[in-house]
Amino acid sequence: MHWKLVIDTADPHAQADFWAAALGYTVEDNSALIGKLLGLGAVPAELTVEHHGRRAFRDLIAVRHPDDPYEEESGTGLGRRLLFQRVPEPKTVKNRLHLDLHPGEGRREAEVARLERLGARVLRRVEEPSGSWTVMTDPEGNEYCVH
Repeated sequence: MHWKLVIDTADPHAQADFWAAALGYTVEDNSALIGKLLGLGAVPAELTVEHHGRRAFRDLIAVRHPDDPYEEESGTGLGRRLLFQRVPEPKTVKNRLHLDLHPGEGRREAEVARLERLGARVLRRVEEPSGSWTVMTDPEGNEYCVH
């Protein structure tokens, strides 16, 4: 079984770059599929953009775990994926779903600092009897935790 978590966003390509760097994932390369669709006239050129020197869909892009299989013809991952899709409205409320990142024992602060350099922001640090973690936001304000 494979899965993807779909995340609404204002800028799918910037979000894909952030999360690929944050998770050590790979931004999917759908350029072969896009070239085929453009050649067939199935997709108008205005629905594509150039991203990292190759054709990408304008309104969606995914990142995948680098060790998971993918379909070579389309570039689509067949494992763990995050798909970022453009939506017109901004984020307005707290996430109903979020990622928890676990960098390993004693590595939280270094990971928080690395994520801040990528464009994340610390919302708060939590210390509870059940544990401690840092609540952060990605560049568009989506919340996640670093344990």
